Amino acid sequence: MEGAVKLAAVAVTAAVLSGVLRKNTPELALLLVLAAGLWMLTLAAGALGAAAELMKELAGRAGMSEVLLEPVVKTVALSILTRLTAELCRAAGEGGLAAFVEAAGTALALAAALPLVRAVAQLMGELLI
Repeated sequence: MEGAVKLAAVAVTAAVLSGVLRKNTPELALLLVLAAGLWMLTLAAGALGAAAELMKELAGRAGMSEVLLEPVVKTVALSILTRLTAELCRAAGEGGLAAFVEAAGTALALAAALPLVRAVAQLMGELLI
């Protein structure tokens, strides 16, 4: 709960300051938003680490290989990074670049998930035989 309060405080403060700065120095406003966003990601990194550890623990209990868990983690990380990058591009007024970031991120996420798709297809093949 404490982390959420800090997150909200930084977000609101950065939004207000960015709104004031955007009138005269839009570049500085973008840098402020970027710095606040990086701080918020650092704050959330602990929660993401805890979620990854839980996923590893559950995979171990289920007898799943960690190799199958890796594509899921990579896909989630790519999704988060793509979304943040696209939104920063939009905030900088580069909507076209944001669309390319989203398309490339989707392709990379699909590529990261291919080992999982291969493993599922192999499992289905074994079940049918």
